[in-house]
Order: sequence, then structure tokens, then C-alpha cells
Amino acid sequence: MHFIWWIIWLILLIWIFFVPYDIPYRKNENENPNDILKKRFAKGEISKEEYEESKKVLESDK
Repeated sequence: MHFIWWIIWLILLIWIFFVPYDIPYRKNENENPNDILKKRFAKGEISKEEYEESKKVLESDK
């Protein structure tokens, strides 16, 4: 039984120290809208027309 607790603590410590730091929902905190738009266009999530239209809207807000 004592051995099982050591394994549990070891797994817990490994999980705490080796969890990836780039958590998906926190990844975009430092990106500006233009960076996000460029990435979406590069991934193929939006078309060229949508990209150009969105870029114009973002540039007009500045």
C-alpha cells in the first residue's frame, strides 16, 4: 500500500511540472488581431476575400 502512495505522488509531481505551458485557451493573449487573421488565412480557415476584407476592417479601426 505504501508503494502505491509513492506512485501516486510521483505521478502528481510529474503532472504538475511537465504540463505544457501553452494551454490552448490562453495562447492568444499576447497576439494582436492581425496575427490571428494571418494564422487563420495560412491554415486555410478563411478565403483570400475574407482575409482582405477583414484586414481592411482592422486597418480602418486604427
